[in-house]
Amino acid sequence: MDREAVALADDSPPGRCAVRVLAHFTPGARVLDFVAPESDWLDIRWCAEDDDATFYRELPDAEVIWHVLRPISGADLQQGKRLELVHKLGAGVNTIDVDTATRLGIAVANMPGANAPSVAEGTLLLMLAALRRLPILDRATRAGRGWPSDPSLGETVRDIGGCTVGLIGYGNIARQVEAIVTAMGADVVHTSTRDDGTRGWRTLPELLASSDIVSLHLPLNEHTRHLLGAAEIAAMKPGAVLVNTSRGPIVDEPALVDALRTGHLAAAGLDVFAEEPVPADAALLTLDNVVVTPHVTWYTVDTMRRYLEMAVDNCRRLRDGAALVHLVNEVR
Repeated sequence: MDREAVALADDSPPGRCAVRVLAHFTPGARVLDFVAPESDWLDIRWCAEDDDATFYRELPDAEVIWHVLRPISGADLQQGKRLELVHKLGAGVNTIDVDTATRLGIAVANMPGANAPSVAEGTLLLMLAALRRLPILDRATRAGRGWPSDPSLGETVRDIGGCTVGLIGYGNIARQVEAIVTAMGADVVHTSTRDDGTRGWRTLPELLASSDIVSLHLPLNEHTRHLLGAAEIAAMKPGAVLVNTSRGPIVDEPALVDALRTGHLAAAGLDVFAEEPVPADAALLTLDNVVVTPHVTWYTVDTMRRYLEMAVDNCRRLRDGAALVHLVNEVR
């Protein structure tokens, strides 16, 4: 089904068994093709994340929101008079006012593990790009300054297989990263909320002191905000690389900038930032030893397929009066 046909379908009145969905992202052709077979009962209204006019026009009639990143506040939820479910396309629900949703009787669900393969590969991408100084070498080569080679490469650039990789958080994504880098020859240690009895578990101070690469894989909450502050960053191994594909505010960004400027940290690979979208004049973006992507390590055809399978399944359950899955709150 082409975009025009979907747009026309969106304007038609929902059927007796239709579930009205406000999909808060811009769909690609493959997304539209995937949901097209469900159009007889799934009434989807598409809304770009920066299109507040459409969002607030559609919100009062929506029964379900498919949510990506644009925060959904308590005030937003109060305008959703028919809302029954906010379904996060991803794992972290820090961008949803879950407390207000619970008070209003609105279920909140996420998709644990659905993006893990893509984020794990994105983490490896940033590890390699930061460790191998990819941005600097790319620019030098394009400018005709790549030869002769910088002699410092042989003194500073590492193989992942020669490193100790420290994983902060040990969920689905971290375990997939562990499998990948272990196959490359790395030693892997991890930390989590408590000693899990595995050989690789370390306290956070032990992990920071011993790891050549530190990679973050944990949700943002009141316990993890600025988990890596100035003191923790100072305690990291000199010349280490920091990779963050979880949430920006887990790291004290000014302290990270200072550590990268002084050379205490060799490099950072970042997909997430304290403020998103990251401002063009952000200090991090001025540093040669930082490689960045715009919170998209999860965003692949394969992850979107897994997201849509789970989103459509929960909508079907809502239609049929069946129990919803992957809820993060309890509603009556």
